[in-house]
Amino acid sequence: MAAPVAVYRRRNPQATDYYRCVENYFETFVQIYDDHFSRQYGFWRPYVERVIYRYLDCGDLHNRFARVKCGDCGHEYLLAFSCKRRHFCPSCHQKRVVEFGEWLCMDVLKRVPHRHFVFSIPKILRRYFLYDRKLLADLSRSAWEPLKVFLQEAVPENDPLPGAVIAMQTFGDFLGFNPHTHILVTDGCFYGSKGMFRVATPLELKKLEAIFQHKILRMLLFKRKISEEMIRMLSTWRHSDFHVFCGNRISTKDYAAIKNQVRKIKRASFSWKRMQKLRHVGKVVYSVKDEKSSKVSLPWNGSPPYVHIENKDKLMVRYFQRHQYNC
Repeated sequence: MAAPVAVYRRRNPQATDYYRCVENYFETFVQIYDDHFSRQYGFWRPYVERVIYRYLDCGDLHNRFARVKCGDCGHEYLLAFSCKRRHFCPSCHQKRVVEFGEWLCMDVLKRVPHRHFVFSIPKILRRYFLYDRKLLADLSRSAWEPLKVFLQEAVPENDPLPGAVIAMQTFGDFLGFNPHTHILVTDGCFYGSKGMFRVATPLELKKLEAIFQHKILRMLLFKRKISEEMIRMLSTWRHSDFHVFCGNRISTKDYAAIKNQVRKIKRASFSWKRMQKLRHVGKVVYSVKDEKSSKVSLPWNGSPPYVHIENKDKLMVRYFQRHQYNC
């Protein structure tokens, strides 16, 4: 028998609990934001409102559509316009994730070993990045600069150059504001005029973590966000809560692993499939990825997802040594 032909099935976002929560409670959330959330999450950004209303119109045939018709058989269907918003719209952002992964793997990354690094900061410092989003660029630089030096020192060649893709994320499992840096970096450096590659020796993560901590604190001190007294206080803590994670080496042959890692650093802040609305009690349950625990809260109470919607002019993904990648 012939294989079944794929048939376009129009999605129905209005039927999801996620859409209903946004539709039913967003206007109320905007009205009470200044009194209940501005102190914790900063001033209200008008761009967020535009993103939400574009999402509510996404996939709705009442808000413009295209008529697609086959010239041979005459079959036709209606294709609703999408909002093309990132992070908040599950459908549009997932398309971005897939396209980003394919483009990065096919056109940017060289066929060399890679590693995944994550640089995170303590909770006491996260509020400065929440109220001043320009600091996110300084966070990525503070992570990349010491990592680049460590990789160069680990390769015994002249003028070695590592390559990296850096992505900023401002969320954790439970949607709380948690700015951290994901770095997908070559596990070694390129060198010479022909772009030869040499794998790096294992890095000393504790020393890398200490330098990262020093750069973050000095950067915040220079920006007048913290004082010398706070730096001295943090230096007395047994666990500073600055952390550098280093994943296993990703082989050049493991194409699926590198693609999954790329999609991970571009992922949305939360999954609507893990969200369930309990209509009889007026609460929302959001399950974490290990499926062993969940968080129950009133709709949009506690950690409103809007804090993870970055303005469209914010550069959240950076590429270093792009010429090495023939990009």
